[in-house]
Amino acid sequence: MDQRKAIIYALAAVLLWSTVATAFKLALRYLTPLQLLSIAALTSLLTFAAILSVQRRWREVWQVGRTRIGFYALQGFINPAAYYWVLFAAYNQLPAQQAQAINYTWAITMSLLAVPFLNQKLTAKELFAMLLAYVGVFLIATGGNWDFAQTNWIGIGLALFSTLLWASYWLLNTKNTDKPVPALFWCFAWGSLWLVLFNLINTSVDTQSSYFNVPWQGIWAGVYVGLFEMGITFFLWLTAMRLATKTAQISTLIFLSPFISLILIYFILGETIQITTLIGLSLICVGLYRLRE
Repeated sequence: MDQRKAIIYALAAVLLWSTVATAFKLALRYLTPLQLLSIAALTSLLTFAAILSVQRRWREVWQVGRTRIGFYALQGFINPAAYYWVLFAAYNQLPAQQAQAINYTWAITMSLLAVPFLNQKLTAKELFAMLLAYVGVFLIATGGNWDFAQTNWIGIGLALFSTLLWASYWLLNTKNTDKPVPALFWCFAWGSLWLVLFNLINTSVDTQSSYFNVPWQGIWAGVYVGLFEMGITFFLWLTAMRLATKTAQISTLIFLSPFISLILIYFILGETIQITTLIGLSLICVGLYRLRE
């Protein structure tokens, strides 16, 4: 029974995550990456606060926050502040199909970072899986063309840098024993404080940047991203993993997300899905699957 519930929660999370690449691009028609992130992060913070209120866990939350101020200040700087700012900047530069496919290589990046930070060793099988995934990234980035002048290297660089930030966030969490929802609340609380600072700096540099001029479409798009990329969907996935009696069965469902996302990108954004994107994404998913075996 628990496994069935876990699959339902996981499928709900996967379906919601499948929509966010499209939501990012729609939101960025009305907002800058920093504006989108600020609205989404605040929405997520309020979502986690609501969940904790329903669960009556505020005493636990304050205890965690009091004892680990430095840790969560750093975590909040990485995620959501730095990671999502870089990711949204990548989406601002690239077609959605490219940005979302490259973003899925964060698990490969984490395996690479685990070598110097956790003293882990890579097997020949893992190295082959990584090579396979990055061949997929190359195909997606270049569109299969050898004319590299047509490749948006800034956008590709931002997308790859976002995987570095996301992998670093999870590596720092490997020994974190705090419960997930209070931990996420403090990450987003500190992240929101960092974003206030970023906005103050940005406003002093660009006096035209104002939240008073944000159209209602942008606000709703930012709220959607906050709810279904960061807030509710994280909670659904964490609940699925907690209920699961077979976690491998649950974690495999995540591979549905990028392909469902491509369908939405095609029909809603009107992007022509390149054959190289399909091949490249397939190579990335095969590489990720082999890495998890």
